[in-house]
Amino acid sequence: MGPLPGTPTFANQTIRQVLRLSAGGTRLRVKLSNEYGTAPLRIGAATVALRLADGSTGPAQSLQFAGATSTVIPAGAPLLSDAVALPTAPRAQLVLNLYLPEDTGPCSCHAVGLQDTAVSEPGNYTAREFTPRQTLQMRAFVSGVETDTPQGRTIVAFGDSITDGVGSPANADRRWPDQFFARLLARKDGARWGISNQGISGNRVLDGGAGDSALSRFDRDVLAQAGVTHVVIFEGVNDLGISFGAPEGPMAERFKALQPKEKATAERLIAGYQQLIARAHAHGIRAIGATIAPYEGASYWSPEGESHRQRVNQWIRSGGAFDGVIDFDAVLRDPARPSQIKAGLHAGDHLHGSDAGYEAMAKAVDLGLFR
Repeated sequence: MGPLPGTPTFANQTIRQVLRLSAGGTRLRVKLSNEYGTAPLRIGAATVALRLADGSTGPAQSLQFAGATSTVIPAGAPLLSDAVALPTAPRAQLVLNLYLPEDTGPCSCHAVGLQDTAVSEPGNYTAREFTPRQTLQMRAFVSGVETDTPQGRTIVAFGDSITDGVGSPANADRRWPDQFFARLLARKDGARWGISNQGISGNRVLDGGAGDSALSRFDRDVLAQAGVTHVVIFEGVNDLGISFGAPEGPMAERFKALQPKEKATAERLIAGYQQLIARAHAHGIRAIGATIAPYEGASYWSPEGESHRQRVNQWIRSGGAFDGVIDFDAVLRDPARPSQIKAGLHAGDHLHGSDAGYEAMAKAVDLGLFR
């Protein structure tokens, strides 16, 4: 967990983002977001196009909103576009262009996009090429894409920075959910499945600070997704690290500001998981629990936090509350020192996966959990 970039603003500019889809279909809708905006957001124009195998972009198609080519999204709200006819294969790449004619104020952005986002000079470039004035790696004003997959079923990967993909290379789609989905897609029924990555760096189960807490955002980020049948819940390390760790140096003040009034004990985390499971089951969604990975060597590790991690993981494995278990702890830990991630499987910070670590995690997921 480290410093996140500041939230940008845009005015009379076009932003171009490449989005990797999971499921394919014949039509799609784009879900835009002004959920963290404090003022209405004007979309002057929006287009989508396929990114072709050679890296070029196919013909752009205009997005419409209730039949209009422009719209205003109220502060605090999401907005679904009208459906557009655009056949897509599973794992296709979509190019989304948004023209923002007025000052947006701080954007509803996802800080760790791990994909280049091009920002134009002043003007509407939704249907023409431009030389970027700036390149970011954030998701700006977009929270998802829905496709009309026949008998489609969605898995939500619900987590923190490890699910967000911190430590994996940019523009490569090698987060553990990406690699797990590639395995699932190879299965006979793979084309009917999609995955929605709802990882937020720094996120916690019980407390906010880096995005809303898992308990606060579950309805929006899981229950409101289209066609959800399964959720993989992989959170808790930030609760433990921030509650019990004592980091020094440039991050000390940030962690101090995030300290909860009540520490995230094993008992409180388990109660939080039980709430998420109950809410998933109320909507017919199977809840898969993932054990909390080792983190000794990270700046906020402590023996006390480790003790609570072990107790939580024992409950996830044997408590019987989840509909299935993915044991990421067992996959990543060093047999010689189980409180640490094995060398080569972390990104140098003893917390996030390396490319090899995320690959190992993806390979460890039992595909039989998803039927």
